[in-house]
Amino acid sequence: MLESLTEKMNKALRSLRGVDKLTEDNMADALKEVRAALLSADVHFKVAKSFINDVKEKCVGQEVLKTVSPGQQVVKIINDELVKLLGEGTTDLVDKKPLKLMLVGLQGAGKTTAAAKLSKLLSKNNFVPGLVACDVYRPAAIDQLEILAKQNDFKFYGDRGSQNVPSIAKKGLQTLSKENADLIIFDTAGRLQIDEKLIDELKKLKSTVQPDEILLVADSAMGQEAVNVAKEFNESVGLTGLVLTKMDGDARGGAALSMKSITQLPIKFIGTGEKVDDFEVFHPDRIASRILGMGDVVSLVEKAQENIDEEEAEEMAEKLRKANFNFEDMLKQFRQVKKMGSLGSVMGMLPGMANVEIGDKENKQMDRTEAIILSMTPKERQNPAILNGRRRMRIANGSGVQIKDVNQLIKQQTQMNKMMKKMQGAKGRKMMKQLQAQQGGGGMPKLPGMG
Repeated sequence: MLESLTEKMNKALRSLRGVDKLTEDNMADALKEVRAALLSADVHFKVAKSFINDVKEKCVGQEVLKTVSPGQQVVKIINDELVKLLGEGTTDLVDKKPLKLMLVGLQGAGKTTAAAKLSKLLSKNNFVPGLVACDVYRPAAIDQLEILAKQNDFKFYGDRGSQNVPSIAKKGLQTLSKENADLIIFDTAGRLQIDEKLIDELKKLKSTVQPDEILLVADSAMGQEAVNVAKEFNESVGLTGLVLTKMDGDARGGAALSMKSITQLPIKFIGTGEKVDDFEVFHPDRIASRILGMGDVVSLVEKAQENIDEEEAEEMAEKLRKANFNFEDMLKQFRQVKKMGSLGSVMGMLPGMANVEIGDKENKQMDRTEAIILSMTPKERQNPAILNGRRRMRIANGSGVQIKDVNQLIKQQTQMNKMMKKMQGAKGRKMMKQLQAQQGGGGMPKLPGMG
């Protein structure tokens, strides 16, 4: 979602290469470009103006250190200011059990889905989630929440025969508490726009259940309008935090950069995809790094630890070292990477890879490769050497590709094993030492299961 902003920010900072000292003159054009990048990303104009002034104040007059370039020095300052803009400090929920959460927002923001995603995320912290359906107006809203609860083994309460939302919430709280749920999420109704009836209902609901947190679920694609919605909800019912959905879309991302500054409410969670696992705790420092194209290795490693079996990863690494990596192993690798999210989202967390376009074409290529491997027999996957012309034709027909695609995949697998064999020799060890020296002695971070 923030790719366009990342690209424009990096372009703006390139002009500072070769500068000995940061002055108001040589900073002017670069900061003008940064301001334009923020405005084009739909950041509120007041926020953009304040941000540029803060950056200029910290940059101008600074001597450029010998160990870093001017561009790097400005990136550091901009990174720090972005973290401040996005919200420094903790974004944690209230630390207590049972925990009562009330989700509010306009219709179509993704409240019902966010209720399930939040439940899934917090269940990893040993919470027992229970969902209460308080949207009695939208057709199938109760059904949708119930289906999501059943699919993920969450407890659920709904009353299709009542329109009294405070009463439904009270009974739901009592029922789910008896069933030992210690995370109660109230999924409330939305409107196309804020009206008096909606606010009145939310006030009564708040008074009845006394929630520990009231989170506004906002569609990040709304841009500056999302900021206005947050202000109105906060003034009416008193919010404790924000949840931004659809952060994986093609919207410009300005809402995320404007929300905290204008509303003074912390962004606590972001939705990053359609699956129930595509939901993250909001870390301002990590998002700032992504915007500046520096990646987010911490989040990537956390995803890897959650989704990749450590023993299996060690076994895979050993096979690579022995140059015995077959198609069965490749299939396992694909499935492990897919658990971590889309290929584009994974690549976007790697430093320097923010501007590498990974879209439908690359994801389809990965699916096509998986289809080719699945069209092989277990014996063929484990021993690619037996793949003669007749077998390759059968695999191509079975996977719906041309035989040249099968040949290309087999060639890649063969070349990879050959390369690993070469790396075992003296030349290979020397090459690895040279690569590590170039990386400052540490080499690339070791990510479990990533081939």
